[in-house]
Amino acid sequence: MNIKNRLLPSSLALLLLGAFVNSAFAQSQTLTFEEYEPKSTMVVPEHKTPRAKFPLIDIHSHHNDLSPGYVDKLIKEMDSINLRVIVNLSGGTGERLKQTVAAMKGRYPDRFVVFANLSFDDLNEPDFGKRAAARLEQDVKNGAQGLKVFKSFGMDMKYKSGERVKVDDPNFDPIWEMCGRLKIPVLIHIAEPSAFFDPIDKYNERWLELKQFPRRARPPEKYPTFETLMTERNHMLAKHPKTTFILAHMAYHGNDLARLGKLFDTYPNAYVDIAAVLAEFGRQPYFARDFFIKYQDRILFGKDIYEPSEYTYYFHVMETRDDYIEYYRRRHAFWRLYGLYLPDEVLKKVYYQNALKLVPGMNAGQFPK
Repeated sequence: MNIKNRLLPSSLALLLLGAFVNSAFAQSQTLTFEEYEPKSTMVVPEHKTPRAKFPLIDIHSHHNDLSPGYVDKLIKEMDSINLRVIVNLSGGTGERLKQTVAAMKGRYPDRFVVFANLSFDDLNEPDFGKRAAARLEQDVKNGAQGLKVFKSFGMDMKYKSGERVKVDDPNFDPIWEMCGRLKIPVLIHIAEPSAFFDPIDKYNERWLELKQFPRRARPPEKYPTFETLMTERNHMLAKHPKTTFILAHMAYHGNDLARLGKLFDTYPNAYVDIAAVLAEFGRQPYFARDFFIKYQDRILFGKDIYEPSEYTYYFHVMETRDDYIEYYRRRHAFWRLYGLYLPDEVLKKVYYQNALKLVPGMNAGQFPK
């Protein structure tokens, strides 16, 4: 047999290996950003935090399932991570509010808090604010311990004329004044991350999230600018100094803590929760640690999307001094986080003491002094 007409086994193996290498290389060149999931080679000390160091109040949670089985399941999960109280911000109004309070507080009166929501069915009728304030007053009599205002307010909500409902709309003044009179907090979601208002290009650090969820973008032809919403928000705070406002998601200034500090200094009635912004303050450990210590009386723990396993990432960042902590949702952060190692007195305030101070009717006896 002519050796030129056949390949030796060793030569064939080399050809196949070369083809495999070339194929793998070609595949690596077409790998998308979404497919890229690098495994870190970093080896550093790691301190797992399956439970919060101190009992926890989650000021920012949503639960629509009112079945006894679901509520019982919640209690078991809460106990496993030292979550003492959940504030359900999706309480509704009227009969729905009564049902939520009965379902969540009936058997576990100390473990749940329910906030009311506004109805906008009569938004276009005269004296909407006065009627909404009266409904809220009744909701509080029926067990609500605060008011939650959702993200459509200021951005998507419009009058039948097409005019946008602004954050500082005077029609809502009676509602905020009622909250001040009843001494209940308003947990209010204003705007979205500032990057959602920016062009979706290679410079936008939330590009992946906007690619996966295009409807989260806030283009200028459809929405007010981020700064417009911030100006309206600040005007609302100034108009109602006797009303306590908890600004959801660190007021969307988690990426600019100096600005948030100025907000605190200017408006004593403004507080924030840390729901869904761990990726922001967790990437700036030195500045964020100083910020939490300085403004320890103004920050409340919150999670937003309820998933017990994800709380532990918050504990890890806030309680330890670990480096290079992985985050659970890549579209929020393709970077790693770092432990703030907050002092115990700060943790206690963020975890439960500030909430006890702002939300009426909670049983403080179930928490350490």
